[in-house]
Amino acid sequence: MNQAFVLGAGIGERLRPLTEQLPKPLVPVFHRPLITYAFDHLRAAGVSRFVVNTHHLPEAYARAFPEQNYHGTPIQFRNESPVRLETAGGIANVRDLLGNEPFLVYNGDILTDLPLKPLLTEHRENGNLVTLALRSHGPALHIAFDARRGRVTDIRNKLGTGDEGKYLFTGIYACDPAIHDWITPGKVESVIPIFLNMIREGAKIGAVVIDDGCWWDLGSRTTYLSAHSALNGMYGPAIDPAAQIEHGAVLRGINVIGPGAVIESGAQLEDTIVWPGGHVVAGSVLKRCIVRSGITAAGSVEDVDF
Repeated sequence: MNQAFVLGAGIGERLRPLTEQLPKPLVPVFHRPLITYAFDHLRAAGVSRFVVNTHHLPEAYARAFPEQNYHGTPIQFRNESPVRLETAGGIANVRDLLGNEPFLVYNGDILTDLPLKPLLTEHRENGNLVTLALRSHGPALHIAFDARRGRVTDIRNKLGTGDEGKYLFTGIYACDPAIHDWITPGKVESVIPIFLNMIREGAKIGAVVIDDGCWWDLGSRTTYLSAHSALNGMYGPAIDPAAQIEHGAVLRGINVIGPGAVIESGAQLEDTIVWPGGHVVAGSVLKRCIVRSGITAAGSVEDVDF
């Protein structure tokens, strides 16, 4: 499967004020945009072209990818305006860009290294219309899956099967182009009602459980901070060599400080993230804080985003 639709239109309401400056998928994770981890993951699985939908602050994507490619892999952007179309509507809106070939869908607010080969193999060998990547543990276990038949049977008991679900939907799935026949162009709609209708009508909605690797939904401040702490060192140095940490600054716990950031002498940081170009003035005491690019932070505070 050589193409992927990466969902980049998220507004990121739970991450505000961080997403006042950037769309959610462009929020820095270990000094680089979150969406680039999805691109790396997909490229390693053989994907050779990306389609990305945008909505909130679309100009930020133009700045991040001015050549409309990522390490030589082309990116086609499609802005959703004036309204965001949700996932199913977003898929319908890029039908012309995806053509009549199968494609992967990948949520733009997740960080994961789960192996994609089992998903691609399951989708290809079983002729599914859609194949979901699931996990057997996580924060939201809502997918009912019959492993013997390899079929998804319900979601949150919406079909009245009595099964509320025991599996996490990772936000990654493989689609046959025939999925377009189930989606109404221009309609603002989540993909979940589409999946439920497919199950109800007997379409082959398959899945594979992949518990290897890590998986994070970075849609909230809590998980954003937790992922940086848990994954410290896995994605490069927490403190970028191009950050300026002045003599006398005190760093406790796990701090992530981006290139061009300045931490003045006498500042104290604990479990704090400073984006590239952020600035913390002398005498500040920050605990579990996030400082955005171009912002100057001061004061003695906990759990505050600048």
